[in-house]
Amino acid sequence: MEQKNTKSYGSALYTIITVFFFWGFLAASNGIFIPFCKAHFNLTQFESQLIDFTFYGGYFIGSLGLYFASQITKVDILNKLGYKNGIIYGLVLSAIGALLMVPAVDSGSFGLILGAFFVIALGFSLQQTAANPFVIALGTPETGSNRLNLAGGVNNFGTLLGPLIVSIVLFGSATKLIPAADVKITAINNLYFILAGLYIAVAIFFWVSNLPKVTSDEKIEASHKTNWPLFIIFIAFCLVLAAGPLADATGIAKAYYVYAALAIILITLIVSLTIAGKNGEGWGAMQYPQLIYGMIAIFTYVGVEVTIQSNMGSLLKTAEFGGFSAAQIGPYISLYWGSLMIGRWTGAIAVFKLSNSTKNILTIVVPFFAFGVVLLANYISGADLSTLYIYALCVVILIVGFYVGQQKPVRTLTIFGLLGVLAMIVGLLTTGAVGRFAFISGGLCCSIMWPSIFSLAVAGLGKYTSQGSAFLIMMILGGSIIPPVQGILADSAPSIAGLSGIHLSYIVPVFGFAYLAFFAWKAGSVLKKQGIDVDNMEASGGH
Repeated sequence: MEQKNTKSYGSALYTIITVFFFWGFLAASNGIFIPFCKAHFNLTQFESQLIDFTFYGGYFIGSLGLYFASQITKVDILNKLGYKNGIIYGLVLSAIGALLMVPAVDSGSFGLILGAFFVIALGFSLQQTAANPFVIALGTPETGSNRLNLAGGVNNFGTLLGPLIVSIVLFGSATKLIPAADVKITAINNLYFILAGLYIAVAIFFWVSNLPKVTSDEKIEASHKTNWPLFIIFIAFCLVLAAGPLADATGIAKAYYVYAALAIILITLIVSLTIAGKNGEGWGAMQYPQLIYGMIAIFTYVGVEVTIQSNMGSLLKTAEFGGFSAAQIGPYISLYWGSLMIGRWTGAIAVFKLSNSTKNILTIVVPFFAFGVVLLANYISGADLSTLYIYALCVVILIVGFYVGQQKPVRTLTIFGLLGVLAMIVGLLTTGAVGRFAFISGGLCCSIMWPSIFSLAVAGLGKYTSQGSAFLIMMILGGSIIPPVQGILADSAPSIAGLSGIHLSYIVPVFGFAYLAFFAWKAGSVLKKQGIDVDNMEASGGH
């Protein structure tokens, strides 16, 4: 690997982490845009979730394309190209997608809007694949995790502000009682013009800047047996996209195709786990069971994180959960994503060299400070904070979870997985404010899962660590598959025990959190058999 080692690249770091803001901003703002589009285009809950399907599907397709291209050429194409150029091309691609959004919105075609989202996400995929190692390259390797945590904090600001800003752009406020059908969708155009301009401006900055050149000529070791499972997963992804036309052509309900896609992905990974366990030759990183269990875990975690908020807009519109208008849900979506910021800021404490007493104090102070930032952002947007203060009780539970978990991946993931199951069950059994905050607290449970899953999944992979990381990034696909699964359950589920379809559909994240708790136990067991001391591993960082 080549790297120009000269001075401090502080200004470059501060600029590069702006792309982390963009990822968070747009992903979180989908929580507002999805219910808005549902009302504007008269969509079913499943159809509205196609926004997440195309957005996170873009991540998957982009990562998969790079992987197969690298396999064919036997060279890591992105490393060969250089991380700087990868980010520039990704920003330009996202700018093109943002500009395409304007005519797509003007045309009134939901399909074209999905296409524009897909192009933006393809750019994000390229940016994300390049930006993480590039941030590490902007300084000493020893402080790389600190820089990634800083970048993660900026990403969290994006997720906090996205729902509020999009609410203001569409409705003029985060709290106005304006029906979505009365708002012109073209109100969103200026936001995408601004985003396109920002993408281009940042791309130009990188182009003219004297940044370290980071490239690699390493040969990729052939792992031909992994190609078929990845191809089958791609087919399953396409099956969700084609569910509507296939249902029309065959008379078989869309639900069966969507559920089949999820089953195909999970069965493919489980079968791969079984076969690779008997003979690992040709399987590369997938010969390690902790990786495949981890791929399912990342798929589940991202899906759960996204589906809770993506379906929340429709849930909050029901009478039993407050009967909010599309213009009033912004503060709650913001609080959900703010919950991830609260947890991640708290988790980042372990990265710094502090005394135990200082860490204990900060473990109490930081989450409440982060909660204060969430409240401040909502106050500035004009939201009524009086309904949000009670959420401090959930923050207290988070703090207790951190003390018990002690930053150990297995213990931490088990605790927050079980807390997630409990929170979702409470939400299913209640309504009103208790139910709202129970579901929103899923964000607190998700907040620390990425680093815990990642560290357990790649432990012991050795020379296959880079390949294993690429497979885990592909499993962001869960954000594309699981929300439509919950959406179609919301559309098709009969009312049971007085629960509406959208309320009952939150059984999906119950199973998701349960698997994540299982993964913590299973990965710990597998790693101990391999002689890896999981009790002395630390979880840090975030996604």
